Order: sequence, then structure tokens, then C-alpha cells
Amino acid sequence: MGQEPKSNPEIKTFCSKEFHVTFDLFAKIDVKGKKQAPLYGFLTKNPDEKIAGKVKWNFQKYVVDRHGRVIAKFGPRTAPEAEKLVKVVKQALAEKADG
Repeated sequence: MGQEPKSNPEIKTFCSKEFHVTFDLFAKIDVKGKKQAPLYGFLTKNPDEKIAGKVKWNFQKYVVDRHGRVIAKFGPRTAPEAEKLVKVVKQALAEKADG
């Protein structure tokens, strides 16, 4: 929807200068519409009605377990450090990879 009109290199430069980001950044992708990235096609077509559905905004969060299953979705206004989100992530990380 044109929220971020800058190119990927411009975004990287901005994030490096303004936020001192040193980790790798992914490229911009479409999360909705005809050009929706396959990742978001997978995330939004979950059989669980609490997880399925269109992306509301780019800060929507999904938790994927060690087996590649989408186990939770949190809205754009849920802070990354919100207790309910952290709890689900910790539970997913505690699960053994082979179990």
C-alpha cells in the first residue's frame, strides 16, 4: 500500500544510521494482495480460525514452532515484549525439536 516507498538499500541505510541496526534485514515483500509472498500465504491460510485471515498491518506477529506449525498470531498493537507473546515464544522454544 505504499507505506514504505524507499528501496531496500535506502531502508538499510536509514535503519543503520537512525537505529544503529547491524543485523541483516530482509527485503520488502507484499503481505497482501495478488503479489502476496508465499510466506504470508502460508501464515494466513492456517486451519485455526484464531490464526487464519488477512494481515491487518505489517507489525502483526506470528509464532511458528520447531515443526513449522503456526501456533499463534498477535495483532499489530501487541508489543514484542508483551507477556502473552513472550510466554508463547518461551513455550515453543522449550519444546524439543524431535518431540
